[in-house]
Amino acid sequence: MRFILIAALLLPSFLPAEDLRWFKGNTHAHSLWSDGNDFPDMISAWYKEQGYHFLALSDHNTLAAGERWVKESVIEKKKIALGPKVLDKYKARFGNEWVETREVSGNTEVRLKTLEEYRPRFEEPGKFLLVQAEEISAGFGKAPIHINAINVSTAIQPIKDLVSIRETIRTNLQAVAEQASKTGNPIMAHINHPNFRWALTADDLAHVIEDRFFEIFNGHPGTLNEGHPDRVDSTHERIWDIANTIRISELKQPPLFGLATDDSHNYHGGTVTPGRGWVMVHAAKLDADALVTAMQKGAFYSSTGVSLDDIHFDPSSRRLQIKIQAKAGVKYRTEFRGTRKNYDRAVKEVPSPAGDPQPIRLQHGDDIGILLASSDSLEPFYQLTGDELYVRAVIVSDQVMTNPYAPGQKQQAWTQPVGW
Repeated sequence: MRFILIAALLLPSFLPAEDLRWFKGNTHAHSLWSDGNDFPDMISAWYKEQGYHFLALSDHNTLAAGERWVKESVIEKKKIALGPKVLDKYKARFGNEWVETREVSGNTEVRLKTLEEYRPRFEEPGKFLLVQAEEISAGFGKAPIHINAINVSTAIQPIKDLVSIRETIRTNLQAVAEQASKTGNPIMAHINHPNFRWALTADDLAHVIEDRFFEIFNGHPGTLNEGHPDRVDSTHERIWDIANTIRISELKQPPLFGLATDDSHNYHGGTVTPGRGWVMVHAAKLDADALVTAMQKGAFYSSTGVSLDDIHFDPSSRRLQIKIQAKAGVKYRTEFRGTRKNYDRAVKEVPSPAGDPQPIRLQHGDDIGILLASSDSLEPFYQLTGDELYVRAVIVSDQVMTNPYAPGQKQQAWTQPVGW
């Protein structure tokens, strides 16, 4: 009974209300403070101009704080595409009074602006917000373990190579929780791109119960959202369903919630560009604490182009109702997916390709994350019958993404699992 009560508390209805709004944001992007190739103020300007409400620049193991100078030659090497110099574009956008340069041993260097310096240029109450974040970049052996911490106060140093992949993930998540406890500020941590270098499996994400979030979509082509035939159960959606099935049924724990993010690095051409994946958060105000608190409750959906007007799950009637924000001439198909309580728990050990950080992968049954129902309606719904462990929805448009991470990739939206 206690588990059911906790689940209910974490599943608010998303009915439209005067005191709630949808806020569009990206929680994963990089700048010249780490391995991105543009200035943080230039990137912030792009997201604001594209209609985002909030942005969390999450550079690797650092915050945009303190004094840092970067050689112009290093910046140009990162640019990838031909065209105007990055520094020239920066000066044209903000002017020579804002851009600081110096000459050191015959090299032009540019000072990176800190978050506190550039924040006032962009933030507007209720319109645009910059949230301090970090990509904690740890690892176990050859397996990269990257965790985004959103709404941090100070940088969190990565803890690497502990007893196992799972223990390394767990310990870094505990470090995030420790800062949240000390500061009293809510901090959201999400595990990034489980398929990056084939680092993590569904079973890893299931058993690290300290984790509550992972990336269902990452806009970097190298993160392999669609998995690979050589690695069983490796698509992000399959990972999500297996992890949530194990958590709810076997571990008696809440499920993972899924985010869509950009993981953008390239802003002058290239393949890792912004505007591919985002979250829509249902919150009372555009405030870092309010946004994180809403997401921790599951009050958000993830998208690569499909917009929703409403998501509502009624725990008493056990009905999941969605209202799609339709575009003229566009068709939508909604799939309701989940796992039934009597699923086959048998697993099979399958050797991984040579060099894989996971030498053995577990192959789970086909009745996990099955298609429960589908609809072409603009107001699709699913009536839970009582034998589902959970239900989630994925809405697929017949429109190609504006900036696809793979050729022909269709616009989608994902709701969070309900009914658990």
